[in-house]
Amino acid sequence: MRHYLDHAATTPLRPEARYAWLVASEIVGNASSTHGAGQDARRLLEESRERVAAVLDADPIEIVFTSGGTESINLALQGLWHARPAGTTAIVLPDAEHHATMDTVAALVEEGARLRQVHVTPEARILPEQFAAQLPDAALATALAANNEAGTINDTGSLAAAAAGAGVPLHIDAVAALGHVPLSFRALRGDAAGGVGLVAMSFAGHKIGAPVGVGVLVTARSAKLTALLRGGAQQRGLRAGTQDIAGVSAFAVALELAESEREHEAARLRALRDRLVAGVRAVVPAAELLGDPTGRLPGNAHVLFPGAVGESLLFLLDVAGVAASTGSACQAGVAEPSHVVMAMGRSERDARSVLRFSLGRTSTDADVDAVIGAIADAYVRASGAGTAARS
Repeated sequence: MRHYLDHAATTPLRPEARYAWLVASEIVGNASSTHGAGQDARRLLEESRERVAAVLDADPIEIVFTSGGTESINLALQGLWHARPAGTTAIVLPDAEHHATMDTVAALVEEGARLRQVHVTPEARILPEQFAAQLPDAALATALAANNEAGTINDTGSLAAAAAGAGVPLHIDAVAALGHVPLSFRALRGDAAGGVGLVAMSFAGHKIGAPVGVGVLVTARSAKLTALLRGGAQQRGLRAGTQDIAGVSAFAVALELAESEREHEAARLRALRDRLVAGVRAVVPAAELLGDPTGRLPGNAHVLFPGAVGESLLFLLDVAGVAASTGSACQAGVAEPSHVVMAMGRSERDARSVLRFSLGRTSTDADVDAVIGAIADAYVRASGAGTAARS
């Protein structure tokens, strides 16, 4: 039996989302067509947009459907950069962001952007005062709502208020936070402050039980972004191309379900996670929970196993039927230390010795028991592999 504890990488497709996709896939029309079939597709598309907007507390026109979190992040960052006011070149970037953000910013640096780094705390938290100090005269800023590896939840309200006060467009990567913490685009976008503030938030469907290949970028009506894809006037001209009616219909269903379950699931997952951490530390006393001990995503356990090789641990647990991760799934298969762990002030050796266990709606006590039952032997063997590699 396989025990899946990698929900932060992707979570199983919800049956209700699968059904919504199948129903919508029977609609033949293109939503940009003016005939009846096209208008049937348009009706379902706009109904889905309204449902998504209602959950995210945004206006329907502010919802831009994309192929996922990575495209949403790229559209936000590249779009804001290429539409920036003349003379502004700085991008404010915290150290522990997702690679989709870091790699996009690195490409913009090659185009002339200047990087203003914001160091995170040993818990991977972005301090609002340090973030604010880097904002004056910046072209744009970006930040995670919750760290995708360490699980630490950031104070997005303070970050958005700082950006609004400085008049700097802000993008929030909310991919890891969606379905786990309350999110309101309207509350964060800085209208009351009269500043620019939050202008974009990124989301991915496969983190909440929607199909892989659909995501959302919420962009304020006033946002000035340059499109990445051209060839049509769809979605305010920000994302040209025939829209995925079936995908967005499934996303809307999955999002509503995730929000309706959020508070109950948070409590359930928090209890499972705490039992997992306590059980792991009982059999591996050297293990250390990284990230904020309480202000973290409910299903996240980011654990350091000193002296062990993370890739070896991952392999040995997989043989025992446990699926986990060494960090972001986007870096899977790449033998490199976690940049998040090093940004937290840890050594490169520590950054190669972490595992992320992430729980989701299908997680059970049996999954936790499987980890606790397998981790001690895996740790001994992985520590031996590390010793052999260094000798």
